[in-house]
Amino acid sequence: MKVLMINGSPNKNGCTYTALHEIERTLQKYDIDTEILYLGKRAIPGCVACGKCFETGRCIANDMVNAVLEQLDHINALILGSPVYYAAPSGQLVAFLDRLFFCAESRMAGKLGAAVVSCRRGGASAAFAQLNKYFTICNMPVVSSQYWNQVHGFTPEDVRKDKEGLQTMRTLGENMAWLLRCIESGRSAGIELPKYEPRQRTHFIQDKYA
Repeated sequence: MKVLMINGSPNKNGCTYTALHEIERTLQKYDIDTEILYLGKRAIPGCVACGKCFETGRCIANDMVNAVLEQLDHINALILGSPVYYAAPSGQLVAFLDRLFFCAESRMAGKLGAAVVSCRRGGASAAFAQLNKYFTICNMPVVSSQYWNQVHGFTPEDVRKDKEGLQTMRTLGENMAWLLRCIESGRSAGIELPKYEPRQRTHFIQDKYA
């Protein structure tokens, strides 16, 4: 079992990493493979709606999105981590996720998802809600904790003093480890993933005579 954690902060070992690392330590107690993917400081292009990924399964912007797509079938859960910028995730992370999920929406089904945010003071719940929307549009079970998954502090040292925040991270790790093991046991017992109907995509413009 593997959990991929995406660090959407420009600071590699900052507050967001501190929260993700606390989860990682918990997951590793259960021999779950983990990776923290740092997106770096370079600009990440957003989706330009070219539709090429429908043909190739890859994004035309050949960067870390395609690297994740290549290993996606071996990933059982995603944890998205972000600092809070104006009550939202970092623009860099949003650009990355828009392209990743657009390329691989059907491949996300059944994987577990969780979001983690770090902030100095406010805006955490709005950023947290935005990240969770990636999961809920893709048939991904969302893993919860004892509180909304947030830590507070201006520096990693501050975050390490946020006892409730770090406990929330550990509880999230416990819940994710438990659910991953439950899914693995179910698969061993012959329980298959849900069977979905063909997708219907409609819009709100209706012919009044239809």
